[in-house]
Amino acid sequence: MEDYTPEFLDEESDLYEHYAFTVDKGQSPLRIDKYLMNRIENATRNKIQAGAKNGSIFVNDIPVKSNYKVKPFDAIRVLFTHPPHENLLVGENIPIDVVYEDDELLVVNKQAGMVVHPGHGNYSGTLINALIYRFDNLPNNSSERPGLVHRIDKDTSGLLVIAKTEHAMAHLSLQFAEKTSEREYVALVWGNIEENEGTVEGHIGRHPKNRLQNTVFLGDEADKGKPAVTHYKVMERLGYVTLVSCKLETGRTHQIRVHMKHIGHTLFNDERYGGDLILKGTTFTKYKQFVDNCFKILPRQALHAKTLGFKHPKTGEFMRFNSEIPEDMQQCIEKWRTYSKYQELED
Repeated sequence: MEDYTPEFLDEESDLYEHYAFTVDKGQSPLRIDKYLMNRIENATRNKIQAGAKNGSIFVNDIPVKSNYKVKPFDAIRVLFTHPPHENLLVGENIPIDVVYEDDELLVVNKQAGMVVHPGHGNYSGTLINALIYRFDNLPNNSSERPGLVHRIDKDTSGLLVIAKTEHAMAHLSLQFAEKTSEREYVALVWGNIEENEGTVEGHIGRHPKNRLQNTVFLGDEADKGKPAVTHYKVMERLGYVTLVSCKLETGRTHQIRVHMKHIGHTLFNDERYGGDLILKGTTFTKYKQFVDNCFKILPRQALHAKTLGFKHPKTGEFMRFNSEIPEDMQQCIEKWRTYSKYQELED
C-alpha cells in the first residue's frame, strides 16, 4: 500500500462517504471485496473491485486494492466524488394508492416491489420520489427523509402513514415511539404453529455473519440488538403453512420476518431469510412443483401490512385503516387452501 494522506482529509475535498464499517474484533482475515459484498446491499463483486481500482475504498484512511485482507478493528470507508444518491431526491410522477388524505397527513397502500425511500441500488421509483413530486415542503424525519413516519420493506405490501406538516411528523412519530399506534400484518409462514397465539420477545440486531439479515439476540447478548415484541395469532392452518396475524409492539427492521424465523416459522418465499426453499412438506415431485407454482404466483415474502391505527395529530380522534390482502398473496393462500383440503381427503 502506498503510504500517503488521501485527498478526502483536506477540508476542500470533493469526496463523499457512502459507507463506513469498523471490522469486528473476531474477524478472521478476509479479502475486502468479499467482506464488503456481505455488507452492502445490491453490490456485486465486480462493482466493489472497480471501486477499489478507482481508489474509492480506504482502510484506516489509506486506499487499498480489492485483495487487501481486512483485520480486526480496521476502519473501512467507501468514498466517491458524488454525494450519496439518496441525498439527491428528485420528484417522479409515479402512481400511488392514497387511501386517505387531509391537511396533516395521508395514508398510502404501498404495492409490493416499491421501495419506500432511496438507498443503494434503488435511487428512483421509490415512494418518496412519488411523494415529493406531489407535495412541496414535506417535513423531514430524524433521518432527513421527507414525510416518513415509519416504513415497510420493499417486497411487503400495505399501509403507511405520511406526515404533511412538522406538527403531524412530531405527533405521529411520538405515537410510534410510545407504542400507542396500531399495526397488524398478515403473514403466511412455513410450518404448523402449535400455539393458537403467542408473543415473541427478543432483541433484534444485525446478523454477525450476514449483514443483510437481522437476527435475535437473547440473554447476555441482548445488548447487541434493540428490544422487539411481536404478538401473533393463528388465522388459518393450511397443512404445511399457517396464515397468521402479527401485531407489532415495536417496529424494528425486518421484525416479523426475524421473529417468525426465530420461532421456526420463516415467512413463505422470504428469500433473504431462507423461506424460498421448501422448509416443510413431502419429497414428492408433485409437491415440489406445487410449491414452485406458489413461489411464481407470489414472487416475494408473504407479508402484508393490513391494519394501521393512530390518533389524528390535530383532532385527537383515533383513526383505523384496513386494506385488502393483495391479489398475489390471496391467490397463493387459495392454492394452499385447496392443497390442504386435498391432503385431508388423502389422509
